[in-house]
Amino acid sequence: MAKGNAGLMGVVTWIVGILVSLAVGSGMINQVLTIPGIPTIITVIAGWIVVIGAIISLIMAILNR
Repeated sequence: MAKGNAGLMGVVTWIVGILVSLAVGSGMINQVLTIPGIPTIITVIAGWIVVIGAIISLIMAILNR
């Protein structure tokens, strides 16, 4: 029983991580989230990297099942 709960918690944690990654990446792309002292273009590029990484992780997890 405990092992089943651990698997469920892992899935929930992974989903929350994907959602947070997408939210942060989108905020960086839309320049809502900025990093002081870092040029805006670098922040936008980093946002795209985060979003693309989250999407690749999602696709890999679906294909791995």
